[in-house]
Amino acid sequence: MWGQNNTEEALAYQYYQQADYEKAASLLEKLYNRTRNDNYFDLYYTSLLKIKKYDEAETLIKRLIKQSPQKLNYQIALGRIYQENGKTTEANKIYYAAIQHIPKNEFMFRELANSFYRFEAYDMAVNTFLQGRKVLNDEQIFAYELLSIYRFKKDKAGLITEYLNALPSNPQLLPQAQSILSNVFESNNDYQSLQSALLKKIQKDPDNEIFTELLIWQFIQQQQYDMALRQLIAQDKRTKTTSNLIFNTANTFVANQAFPTAIKAYEYLLTKGMENEFYLASKIQLINAKYELAMQGKIDQLAIKTLADEFSQIITQFGVNNQTVFASKKLAYLQAYYLNDFSAAEKTLEQAVKVPGLPPTEIGELKIDLGDIYVLNKQPWEAVLIYEQVAKQYDNLPVANDARFRSAKLSFYQGNFKFAKSQADILKSSTSQLMANDALNLSLLISDNLQSKNDSLALMMYADAEMLQFINNNVAALKKLDSIDTAYPKNSLADDILMAKAKIFIKNNDFTQAEANLKQLISSHFTSIWIDDAIFMLAELYEGKLNNLEEAKKLYQQLITDFPGSMLNTEARKRYRNIRGDNVGT
Repeated sequence: MWGQNNTEEALAYQYYQQADYEKAASLLEKLYNRTRNDNYFDLYYTSLLKIKKYDEAETLIKRLIKQSPQKLNYQIALGRIYQENGKTTEANKIYYAAIQHIPKNEFMFRELANSFYRFEAYDMAVNTFLQGRKVLNDEQIFAYELLSIYRFKKDKAGLITEYLNALPSNPQLLPQAQSILSNVFESNNDYQSLQSALLKKIQKDPDNEIFTELLIWQFIQQQQYDMALRQLIAQDKRTKTTSNLIFNTANTFVANQAFPTAIKAYEYLLTKGMENEFYLASKIQLINAKYELAMQGKIDQLAIKTLADEFSQIITQFGVNNQTVFASKKLAYLQAYYLNDFSAAEKTLEQAVKVPGLPPTEIGELKIDLGDIYVLNKQPWEAVLIYEQVAKQYDNLPVANDARFRSAKLSFYQGNFKFAKSQADILKSSTSQLMANDALNLSLLISDNLQSKNDSLALMMYADAEMLQFINNNVAALKKLDSIDTAYPKNSLADDILMAKAKIFIKNNDFTQAEANLKQLISSHFTSIWIDDAIFMLAELYEGKLNNLEEAKKLYQQLITDFPGSMLNTEARKRYRNIRGDNVGT
C-alpha cells in the first residue's frame, strides 16, 4: 500500500502541476480517503474548485466539519467555496464567525490568518490579526505580519496606522517606514495624512522623539524645511534632549541645499552655549553653510568679508593643522575669487601645504588650488610649474590627471591650442569618466574650431571669455562672448557660446536666461558636442530651479533614449525614475 500511495501521489502531483485538475482530483480523492492526510485534502479540495465542482466540494467540507468541528481550516474552506461561487455574504459570515471563535491562542490566530493569506483573502487575514490583538490583549503583537500585508496591498492608511503603532517599541523600524512610505505615497495628500496622524500622536506623547523624527522626515520630503526646524526647536525647548537630532537634521538640510534653514539650525545650537557637545561642530558647519550660500551668489560682498573673517578666526584660534585645513582652503577661495586679495590667498594656501601628515591627495588638491590662484594673479609660469609638480609627484593618483587638465586649460586660455589639444588627447583615456569627458570636450572644441582663420580668431576670443569666467569676472565674460559674432561673423562657435553663456547664467542664478540658451542649443545644434550636457542641464534646471517636473522628466527620457552612450545617462535614468515615483535606491 505504501508503494501504491507513492506511485499515485507522484502521478497526482504531476497532474496538479500540469493543471490537469480533473485527473488530479480523482487520484487525490483516493489518497485522502485512504490516509486522511490534510496535505492531500488541500490539493484535492483546490482541484475541485479549479474545475468548479462546487457542490461536490461543499458536500465534502460539510461532512468534514461535522466530523471535526474544531478544525478552523475546514470552516474556512467552506467559506472559500461560497466565495468562489459568488456567494460573498455567506462566505464572509463564515469567515467572521471563525475569527470570533478563536480561543486565546497566538498560534491559532497565526494559522487562521495564514489560511486567508494563502488564497489571497488579505482583508480577512488583517481582521484575524486585529482580533488576535484584542483577545490576547497585546497591541504590539502581529505588527510585522500586518505591515507585510499592508505593504503588499499598498494600503497607505493601514501602513500609517501600523507604523505609528509599532515605532515607539520598535524604533529600529524608522528607516524601513521612511523607505516604504516614500514608495507608496503618490501625492501631497498622502504626506498630509501622515502629518495629521503624527501630530495627534505627538499631542498625546510629546516626549517621544520617534514621532518627531518621522514628522521632520515628512516635512523634508515635501521640502518644508522651516517647518521641520520649527518642530525640532519646539521639541527641544520641551525636552532639552534634541541637540543630536537638530544637528543631524541640519546636516540633512545642507545635503538638500536648504542652506538658510541649516544656518538657522546651527545658530540655534550655538545659543545653547559652549558646554553643548555640538557647539564646535555647529560653529564649523554654520560657516560651511554660509560658504555654500556664497558659492550660490546668495550673500553680498559684506557678508562674504564677514565669512572670510570667521574662517580666519578658526585658523587663528586652532592654528593651521589637519583639522583646520578645510578652513584654509575655503578662506583662500573667498580671498581669491570674491575679495580679489590674491596675495592673501597665496599665503593662506602656502601655509596649508606645509601642514605635516596631510594625505597625498589633499596636498595635491591644495597645490592645484594654489596654481589656480597663480593664474588669477597673472603668474602663469608659476601655475604651470606647480601643476607639473603635482602631476609628477602624485602620478598614480586621480589628482595628477586633474593637474594635467588644469595645465591644458591654461594653455587653452593662452591660445596655445596645439599643446592644449595634445594634453587633452592624452587625458581622454583617463580612468575617471568625468575627467575623460572633460578632456574629450576640450579636444573637440579645439579641433572643431580651427578649420579656418575666421574660426581660429573666434576661438581666441572664446578662450579669453573662458579665462574671464575662470577668474569670476562673469560680466566681462558675457560681454566677450556676445562680441564674438560681431568680430567674426559666421564662425563655428555658436553652440559653444550658448553653452558657455548658460553656465554663467546658472552661476548668476539667472535661470530664465540659462533656460533660453540651453533650449536654443538643443533645438539648433543637435550634433553639438554639448548636446547631452545641454539636455541634462536643462532637465536639472526644470527639476531643481524652475519647478517643472514634467519637462524635466521628458528631457531625462530624451537623454536616455537618444544618447545611450552619454556619461550622464546613468544619473538621468536615476532622476527620471525618481520623478516618476519609483523607489530608487531602496
